Amino acid sequence: MGELLKEMGQRMLDRRKQLKLTQEALAKMAHVTPQTVSTAELGTKAMRPETMLKICDALDISTDYLLRGQVMEGDTRVLNQKVSSLTPCQYRHLENIIDNFIAAIQEEKEV
Repeated sequence: MGELLKEMGQRMLDRRKQLKLTQEALAKMAHVTPQTVSTAELGTKAMRPETMLKICDALDISTDYLLRGQVMEGDTRVLNQKVSSLTPCQYRHLENIIDNFIAAIQEEKEV
């Protein structure tokens, strides 16, 4: 259980930083205390299910992502919204960036 809590905490921390939120800002958005956010990110204490749901809603991630690190259809919604506003030319540029990114991480796996 300890390793799972640490992995969940890391995913939570990574997402919070990606959104450029402080622990205090996330706590306010999720209607929890900053201490709750801190202990969850450190993986030192398990969250109650209702707290986990609030955190996931505030971070706009699924519970599957938080618990298992699996990207689900709901998680891709945010990316789809961003991509849908691109022009066709911008979309093709993004597609090339993604292709290059995938090729680079596949090369890392092979090394």
